[in-house]
Amino acid sequence: MAALAPPVAAIRVAVRRALTGLPSGGPVLVACSGGADSLALAAATVFVAPRLGRAAALVTVDHGLQDGSAERAEAVATWGRGAGFGSATVVRVEVAGRPGGPEAAAREARYQALTEAARQQNAVAVLTGHTRDDQAETVLLALARGAGPRGLAGMPARRDLGGVPLLRPLLEIGREQTRAACAVLGLSPWQDPHNTDPSYARSRVRAELLPALVRALGPGVVDNLARTARLVAADNAALDELAGTALAAARCPDGGLSVPALLGLVPAVRGRVLHSWARELGALPGALSHRHVAALDALVTDWRGQGPADLPGGVRVLRRDGRLASVRPA
Repeated sequence: MAALAPPVAAIRVAVRRALTGLPSGGPVLVACSGGADSLALAAATVFVAPRLGRAAALVTVDHGLQDGSAERAEAVATWGRGAGFGSATVVRVEVAGRPGGPEAAAREARYQALTEAARQQNAVAVLTGHTRDDQAETVLLALARGAGPRGLAGMPARRDLGGVPLLRPLLEIGREQTRAACAVLGLSPWQDPHNTDPSYARSRVRAELLPALVRALGPGVVDNLARTARLVAADNAALDELAGTALAAARCPDGGLSVPALLGLVPAVRGRVLHSWARELGALPGALSHRHVAALDALVTDWRGQGPADLPGGVRVLRRDGRLASVRPA
């Protein structure tokens, strides 16, 4: 019996780890675009899941942004049915008219479609094919926009997607491994032209910046960037736990926050407390930025009798009688 090719084996092991411990019931749902990363993930999942007593389904999202996208999406679904998935479906989405740039709009549409597909199929998890290289690119993009620890933590291996776990089993697998696995398995990945379109920031990072860093600093830079994300994510988790305890201790009976309690916190924890509280008040998460949290912090640490801080979503916060309180404009 021939030995299993190392890239195929590594991806199967990663998928097995991700699937172990999930609840029984519905299928695991693989999001597959037809690119090398998601195709290698799909091939590994349809092999591993039945051996763990699990059903596997596949969904491919047609964004309708390129000529022939419907035909390509149907080809992916047809492959999935032939590969052994219990179901393989195409979900078409409308990207135009959504807020943000084209990348953000397409991402929002895609995750909304995956959420709906997971609910319809009673999936116990959704799997995506993000790799270690994607993680390194995410960290670089976060650095470029001056993101804090949350941005530098990159993509989590697991997060909630509308009540269903979204898993990224391949965050410790390199893109070269997914391409090699596809070659070994005789799969022909689709090359998305958006991945090389210089009008997209991620494409420029992928084609120019990351290769330049590898040339200057060596091939280990990709793994080091991804490792940085893992380390920062662990620190974030610890700080979030501290902030949760501090937020509960700082609450006033009327829902405000005690200024003396906030003053007793270190800045890193206080900032997280104010960020979480602002979201509770109804501040729009996507628009809530560092400057908004800084304005709240100034009400605590740099009080000069200034007026209220305005938060996105029509929320206003003022300092009164030793506490922070929210008011809505008349």
